[in-house]
Amino acid sequence: MSMLLNFFGADPNSLPYDLGKINDGTPPIILFAVPAMVLFTAIEVFISFRQERKYYETKETIGSVLVGLGNLLVSFFVNMGLILLVVWIWKSVPWRMELNWWTFIPCYIIFDFCSYWAHRSSHASRFLWATHVAHHSGEKYNLAVSFRLSWVQHLKTPFFVPAMLCGFHPYVFFVSSQIAVLFQFWVHTEYIKKLPIIDFFFAAPSNHRVHHGTQEQYIDKNYAATFIIWDRIFGTFEPEGEKVIYGLTTNIPNKANPFYINFHEYIDIYQDMKAAKGFRRKMYMLFGSPYKIMLEKNAAAEAAEKTRQLVESPVSEKEHAA
Repeated sequence: MSMLLNFFGADPNSLPYDLGKINDGTPPIILFAVPAMVLFTAIEVFISFRQERKYYETKETIGSVLVGLGNLLVSFFVNMGLILLVVWIWKSVPWRMELNWWTFIPCYIIFDFCSYWAHRSSHASRFLWATHVAHHSGEKYNLAVSFRLSWVQHLKTPFFVPAMLCGFHPYVFFVSSQIAVLFQFWVHTEYIKKLPIIDFFFAAPSNHRVHHGTQEQYIDKNYAATFIIWDRIFGTFEPEGEKVIYGLTTNIPNKANPFYINFHEYIDIYQDMKAAKGFRRKMYMLFGSPYKIMLEKNAAAEAAEKTRQLVESPVSEKEHAA
């Protein structure tokens, strides 16, 4: 019992509400990794152009870079508040843990489990889809796509509260979150093909390519960030079969505009809610399944087009007879 108390009874005063001290104890892993990420992306750009693979498109790549820079800026300010929240929760729970390197393992696994549900929910609710659609808007699949992280993705932070409540030391929690983000860099490439053993356990490139697919069998599959085992357990796994077609079911026109990339879905939501009749229907347009809403809108557009053709058909026949 005394050993448990020592392990789960870390001194809450050992970590003050001091952003400077907290940042000193937590290395900015993502910032350190940015030069390497840029280098590997540049290498992939060079090789793909030399091989005429057409994995990159200029305007889309510009959009990815600008979205990524904006995300770094937004995250810098949001993370200051997030750091204080994690420290406050750690100080509040009686089972707070001491700083031990090996606690990174269970922390990372739990964090990844939370990430799976945050990601899955962002595909199930249009309100949350708007915080994620920027990442899927690229029609090319390459390392630069990993930069396309929405400026409002932090709205999904509540999904990670369970991991915060476990009592892991804040340093361990922040290292886990940064490693989780970095893991997703290398999976955005077409150069790494299937990796049989690795693909069974991890969300490697082949598995994640499926997630970015627009074909019916690929939509809403393979949500896992690191461990694909979550998809296998919860029935959302799909292996890579036919060549993946990337992007959105309705692709965006302004490929280089970071503001449009981030906020175009909010414009569509507003217009759909404005056109919807009744409160219930408006709420459906806000919180309903984005995929089902897309199917409904496409069906309505097709029906309207058929009606238009039927109305114009008699006129066309008379003109032809004349």
